[in-house]
Amino acid sequence: MTALMKPGRWLASVLLGCLLAFTVQAQGNLEIDTPAISALKAAMQKRHAQIMPLYVSGAVGFAADGSVVLRDAAAVPLVQRGAANALVASENADRNALYREIARANQRPEWEVDVRRTFAERWIDRAQPGWWVQRGSAWVKK
Repeated sequence: MTALMKPGRWLASVLLGCLLAFTVQAQGNLEIDTPAISALKAAMQKRHAQIMPLYVSGAVGFAADGSVVLRDAAAVPLVQRGAANALVASENADRNALYREIARANQRPEWEVDVRRTFAERWIDRAQPGWWVQRGSAWVKK
């Protein structure tokens, strides 16, 4: 993230990149907008400011399957781990729902795997320097 890019702008750029990549790759429309998709994006955008310090500390990383993982619980003070786990669970629930809703909105529920793969690649590619990402089964610091 550049010094001028706000956390919310980073998430928006990743979402847009995923939309464009999938549209070209599968001829689907990842820019499709439904009330459910809009609500999921808004919830993720709102949560991003809370989860960003966990990315920065290395506690949370982007997994190869399109989810986020609390990969280093020791990086989170014990009194805050419950909240961190709740953030990760909420984020993953919304990510799973987003992938499913985009596929459904395209009237192609079988594309959910492709949507997830496209998003996973973009989350990892656009992770900021110092954030942790999973490449195959290995965790690496960008």
